[in-house]
Order: sequence, then structure tokens, then C-alpha cells
Amino acid sequence: MFENRLMKVFKHKYKIAKKQNITCWRVYDHDLPEFPFCIDLYEDKVYLAEYQRRHQMTEEQHTEWLEACVALISKYLGIANENIYIKERKRKANRNNQYEKTGDTKQYFTVTENGLKFLVNLTDYLDTGLFLDHRITRQMVRNEAGDKRVLNLFAYTGSFSVYAAAGKAASVTTIDLSKTYLQWAQDNFSINRLKNADAFHFIHADVKQYLKTLPPNSFDLVIMDPPTFSNSKRMKDILDIQRDHVELLNDVLTALPTGGKIYFSTNFTRFVIDKDNIKAAAIKDITRATTPFDFEGKLKRWCYLIVK
Repeated sequence: MFENRLMKVFKHKYKIAKKQNITCWRVYDHDLPEFPFCIDLYEDKVYLAEYQRRHQMTEEQHTEWLEACVALISKYLGIANENIYIKERKRKANRNNQYEKTGDTKQYFTVTENGLKFLVNLTDYLDTGLFLDHRITRQMVRNEAGDKRVLNLFAYTGSFSVYAAAGKAASVTTIDLSKTYLQWAQDNFSINRLKNADAFHFIHADVKQYLKTLPPNSFDLVIMDPPTFSNSKRMKDILDIQRDHVELLNDVLTALPTGGKIYFSTNFTRFVIDKDNIKAAAIKDITRATTPFDFEGKLKRWCYLIVK
């Protein structure tokens, strides 16, 4: 069952990826409930996430089952077993563990997307450092960024910032609460030879507090992809994106000139945007337009283009 499905989806998606010159893409995503995997290809390596579920297997039986699945993945994707990295993920009962550290191997690999380089880590964190589902959105930002003052909030490893800088932005400001991810973002800039201390800024800050300090007309283009929920001890307040998105977006809009734009995204599947209370001239749902071929029918996030 799994073998047939894997063979079919890989053959279909591989043709599209090759045609579009994409080397990092999602192969399989919970296609069969009995095989609750996400399989992501990062060039010559595979990130295999198994989602926890109730099953009737003993620990030994589960190990044998997983090894058999890995052997099939290796066979059909043409990836050696030692280049398949396995991670067990919990269902998100606790929504604050998205970037939780799980190891300390410090194994970083460089991958390429749209001619830009990014460091990924397939062992130490629940996520790899490059969210594949925003591939199209990143390119949109690159196309928009020319001569603009760009702000990337909740920036994670700064992939949107790299795209903006590559798109000849006048300046790029990258904000995150994690010093680890800010350093990762700076490393991503370095491997792309994007060096301009006067134009590229990396700020360690609580976004909710930082936005309150911005004067009007500070930025032209903003990317905001916050976690669904965060109660980090480093934050002054809890973040709940459904509750807080209006305040966050209005604070950003205050810092934009007329015509300024926000790319806003959230992974909260039950999210409902409160258009009536957001002080914008236009709010467009671009979820479908930003969905890559390898996430069609499977994408569990929302994306909006908001214009002041």
C-alpha cells in the first residue's frame, strides 16, 4: 500500500520539480492514515517526520515497520539510508514547541532555492530552517522588494529576508526573539554574500513590543509569519494569533506609508481574519496563489496580502 502510493506520488511530483528546477520539495504528506509521515526532500537528503499516533505495534514491531518504510523511501527516492533523517513529531497539543530544540549535532547543510542558498539542519530542531510551503511567497517578496524598506517579523532563520535582500531592497530589518535563529539568519546572508551593515539589520526583540516603538512611515514592505501561540518566558505577554492579529497588523500598518504592503501568514487552521477591524485599504486572501505544487490539497496555513 505505502510502496505503491510512494512510487506514484514521487514519480508525479519529481517531473514537476525537475521542470521547475526545484530541489527541495515535499514528496509525501499523510497520504495514507496508516503511514502518518511527512517526507521532505532536501536535495540529496530526506527529512522524514513520523507523527505520533495510537497503534497496536510493540516497540520492536514499530522499529521493524519503520525500517521497512525507510528502505522503501531509500529505494524509490534514490537516497542512501544514512541520508534519511527521522524525526518523531507530536500532535500539537502544546502549540509552543514549533522551534523546540531536540538535539545538538550542529549538522548544517547548504541547499539552493531559486538561486539562493540556505542552511538547513535536519537533526537538532523540529523544523529544518526552511519552510518549503512558502517557496512562492518568498519569490513574491523578492519581486516586490526593489528599493523598498523591508521588515521581516517573527523572522525565524531569515529566508524571507534573504529573498528581499536579493531583490535589491533598500534595507532589510530582521526581527526575532531567538538569538539562535537570528544568528542562523545572518549566516544565511553570509553564504549568499549579502553584506551591508548599513542596510541589513538583525534585531533581537519581542515583536509585540518592538512594533509599539516604530514611527510612521518606517517601512514599505513587511512580512509577518507568527507562531499560532507562544508563551515564551522572554516575551512580556502571551501571543495568541487569533486574539492578537488585529492589534499586530494595525501596529504594522501605522508604520507603513499609503500603499505599503504586508504579507501575513498563519498556520492556525481555524483562523478567521477580522477584516472589519483591520485599518487597511485592501485585504486579499492569497493562500491559493502561494500554494506550491507539492502542497496542493494539503496546505494547512493561510496567507494574505494587506495594503494600507
